[in-house]
Amino acid sequence: MTALPPYLMAANPVASGTVFRSLFRNAAQIVTVCAHGETHKSGAAMDQVAIFENASLLVDQAGRIVYVGPLDTLEAQPWFLHDSTHVEFEIDCTGQSIVPGFVDGHTHPVFAGDRVHEFALKLAGATYLDIHKAGGGIGFTVQHTRAASDETLFADLQKRMDRMIKLGTTFAEAKSGYGLDTATEVKMLRVLTRHNKSHHALKLSITYLGGHSVPKDKTLAAYTQEIIDEQIPAIVRAVETGTVHVDNIDVFYEKGVFERAETEAVLRRGKELGWAINFHGDELHAMASGEVGAQLGARAISHLEEVQDRDMEMMAKNTIFATLLPTTAYVLRIAPPPARKLIDSGVPVALGSDFNPNAHCMSMPHVMNLSCVNMKMTMNEALVAATINAAASLHQEADRGSLEPGKFGDLVVIDNPDWRHIIYQMADPPIAAVYVQGTRV
Repeated sequence: MTALPPYLMAANPVASGTVFRSLFRNAAQIVTVCAHGETHKSGAAMDQVAIFENASLLVDQAGRIVYVGPLDTLEAQPWFLHDSTHVEFEIDCTGQSIVPGFVDGHTHPVFAGDRVHEFALKLAGATYLDIHKAGGGIGFTVQHTRAASDETLFADLQKRMDRMIKLGTTFAEAKSGYGLDTATEVKMLRVLTRHNKSHHALKLSITYLGGHSVPKDKTLAAYTQEIIDEQIPAIVRAVETGTVHVDNIDVFYEKGVFERAETEAVLRRGKELGWAINFHGDELHAMASGEVGAQLGARAISHLEEVQDRDMEMMAKNTIFATLLPTTAYVLRIAPPPARKLIDSGVPVALGSDFNPNAHCMSMPHVMNLSCVNMKMTMNEALVAATINAAASLHQEADRGSLEPGKFGDLVVIDNPDWRHIIYQMADPPIAAVYVQGTRV
């Protein structure tokens, strides 16, 4: 591991007398995760996190980090005036630790209705595909989401984001995919875009997932053509009017759902529009997702419970992020993704909650705990996967994912001097406060 510098400071000079937004002082640990501008971590580096002990962190009025390190070194800077006139908020973190705000790499947070009845069926032995073929699962949620208004979906989304941010998530990926028709897919993207334009502190990387399932009244070929000829053009028109924004495109690439040719056609069309490819792959069957991702220039592939060695090699070679979702395997009672093998193969691993009506989890601390217990990741690896790597999987590594100067002051204050308690303490993580851009939320 490269030696840790004594402190981190913004490269650009700071004017004397500058007023700062917040100073977090005297934390037992500040886990910056990175300290040398790393864009992501893979292999052995995933088990290495930068930690500054007995340290302080300064955030400017733009919400970006200026300094991390000893308080006396900060106070010795000629540009820093340590008084209430020049520091708006001073937070005493004695006996506490600080980590970057979590980045949730995979969620489905816009939907109507719940599927608690299906949870009971799963407990009785029904499989995911059993429920899917019987018209439940995604189809059940589609029915209710189509019937819901923009206002209902928006209000529910904001409530969910309120819960998510309290659990330390300060940025998340969010998908459409419960419409499976043009009007509802556009409606879901409109709701997600409206959320990002709102004052809510938790912002989203928005993903179009029209290819989440095939409607029961359509063939795969016909629905694929609808996506390309109707849904995507309608989304483009909505983007042009400013009511919709899209960052990524996704398809549920799975045997009996979207096959390879159709998956490639949809993802290729999204890429032509500048949307990053970030798709579901190898969840229930080995589908050569790594090969598909490498050929198309994918940024990330989610799930990967059944990923094969050759596909891991292709993902590592092409720096394709593996966004692992331990909640899915937990709920479905299937084998979890081979996180240990992916990491050892050099694939950069990220984490996501997969929050949706099937896996109703909004807690990244819980996801990290599951990743350690069920996927054999170390706590360092889990934190890296939930911060810098998840951010990088969404092209957010320049602004988020580590507590380095120049990045947003998005952070979680942990009510324990050892940061690992955020993973160790199950169900009720010891979060003292969450801050976005240096402001408490």
